[in-house]
Amino acid sequence: MDALPEVIYQAWTRRFDRWFAAPGSVIMQGQVNTVFFFETISPSGTDGAVRRHPHYGRFIRLEQDRLVEMTWVTGEGGTQGAETVVTVELVPRHSGTLLSLTHTGFYNEDSRNAHEQAWHFVLEQLDKQMAGETS
Repeated sequence: MDALPEVIYQAWTRRFDRWFAAPGSVIMQGQVNTVFFFETISPSGTDGAVRRHPHYGRFIRLEQDRLVEMTWVTGEGGTQGAETVVTVELVPRHSGTLLSLTHTGFYNEDSRNAHEQAWHFVLEQLDKQMAGETS
């Protein structure tokens, strides 16, 4: 990532609407044992309608500018009701951050594969949106 660890940490704990979530949908305090909620939006077919995808969970472990661990549930098929765990590790690297993301606890392989593919896109958006930001 081009952004510094403190910027990436804030993005994961307080600024989801800057890079991932639909604006106005985020409920997030960024503290251990607090819940979060947000929605993403995607087009649905040719009728121009949008589909809302709710995401929710709670923060399990937080280490300032180093680690974010949270439970993760996505609606409409996403994690299929399973409370999965996302762990994001941040290591300073040159003028940016080495980010390692691990997502575990899936109900089945299809759900795991879909999230694995989606995370590449999501992290690309994080890098684009937070590059040049300051904490």
